[in-house]
Amino acid sequence: MEKNKYSFNTFYIFISAPNRIPPTEPLESQKEDDGEDQRGWWFSASDSTYCAQDYTDCVKGYQESLDVIKKAFEDQGPFDGVLGFSQGASMLSLICGLKEQMIENFQFDFAIFVAGFKSRQKPHTDLYNRIITIPSLHVFEMSEHLLQYFKDPKILQHKGGHFIPASGPQKNGYLEFLDNMISKKLEKNMNLR
Repeated sequence: MEKNKYSFNTFYIFISAPNRIPPTEPLESQKEDDGEDQRGWWFSASDSTYCAQDYTDCVKGYQESLDVIKKAFEDQGPFDGVLGFSQGASMLSLICGLKEQMIENFQFDFAIFVAGFKSRQKPHTDLYNRIITIPSLHVFEMSEHLLQYFKDPKILQHKGGHFIPASGPQKNGYLEFLDNMISKKLEKNMNLR
C-alpha cells in the first residue's frame, strides 16, 4: 500500500459508553486513584453486571447508550465508518440493525467489528431479523457469530486473544478494506458531480 495515497484528513471520534461498571472489589481495597473507569454499553442483569453468554430480557442502560450515540451522530456526524470492540462491536451490530431497518437514521458507510458477538438479550432479537447490507469488516481470533447477519462480510482472522490486532498482516487487512471504502466514497462523490 502506498502511504498518503489520498489527500484528505482523517478524524477520529471516540464515544465512551455511559454506564459505569460497579467495582468488583470493596471500595476500601481499591487504590485511591487507580484510573479505572470501566464502562459498558448495557447490562444483562439488573445488578449492573454483564455476561455475553446470558440469554436475558434485561438491557439495563441500553437506551442511555443509544441516546449518547444518537447525540454523537447529531453533533459530530455523519461518519464514514464506525469501529466497535467487544461489547462495543455488539452495540455496533445493533446500530447497524437499527440503520438497516430504518428505525434510526445513523449516517455512516461501513462498520468494523473487532471481537464482536451477537447480543443475546431478547429485546435486541428483532434487530438481527434482516440481513445487514452495510459493508463490514469482522476481525476475530476463533469464531465470529455476527457474520451470518451481514451481506458479504469481509474477514480478518488473527491469533493472540481478545484485543485489537495491529501487526503487519492485520494492518494490511485493515488497509485493504479501508482502501476499498475510500475508493467507493470517491466514486460516489464523482457520480454526484
